[in-house]
Amino acid sequence: MSDVTSARTDLDSAAAEIVEQVSRLVEGIFDGLTPVLAAAESLLAAPAAASDLDRLDPLVIDMLDDVVIGGGFVAAPDTLADQRFGFEWWTTADRAGPEQLFISLDPNSDAFLDYTRQSWFTVPRDTGRRHINGPYVDYLCTDEYTLTFTIPVQGRSAFAGIVGADVFVTTVERLLLPALRRLDGRAALVNAQGRVVVSTSARQATGSLIREVNIPAWWSGTEQPRPGTTLHRCTDTPLALLVTHPTRE
Repeated sequence: MSDVTSARTDLDSAAAEIVEQVSRLVEGIFDGLTPVLAAAESLLAAPAAASDLDRLDPLVIDMLDDVVIGGGFVAAPDTLADQRFGFEWWTTADRAGPEQLFISLDPNSDAFLDYTRQSWFTVPRDTGRRHINGPYVDYLCTDEYTLTFTIPVQGRSAFAGIVGADVFVTTVERLLLPALRRLDGRAALVNAQGRVVVSTSARQATGSLIREVNIPAWWSGTEQPRPGTTLHRCTDTPLALLVTHPTRE
């Protein structure tokens, strides 16, 4: 086996380990949402008022840990019996312990945020599938780069909202960077649009767009990565590992 072939085999093995690590992280976060999802669907199987959402709080708080710093339930319009919108969300972003996050649900208020336009809400609503949104700066909660994991909630045979969990990108960076740095090449975890989550290169900052590879075209199968780069999709998540190999003589 040539040195180049051996190096590539070692790289593929190391990349596969990182892909597995990302997949375990993602599945762990979605698994943590399962009790909240089950409780929300049970609650909304019958007419429910906004005050009934308090019953979800212990499960949401129990989900929060050193990885998940926020989470809860967001209602689809007119799901609740006594008000058009519903937002039940808790956060530990300030490290002072779980605190409930309150937002204006009055469309006539200057502070009103129409969450039905946010992709963490619209993608699960429109696809019926779980979703990872980000990285994005969460101006609503923390002003930090965040990934939001959401799952659609069904109530009385219709979409009733989402349950979700927030994770700081800095947490993902802390967990993944040691392994990424062991790769022989420049490495980045990217989303399906080619936006960087975590990278070993200062030129690929969190939130920046990868331009050396057309990630959306690769994702759709219409284009292959250019020579010198490899892309490893992280199972069925909208995340992939991009590795740019060092030039070898």
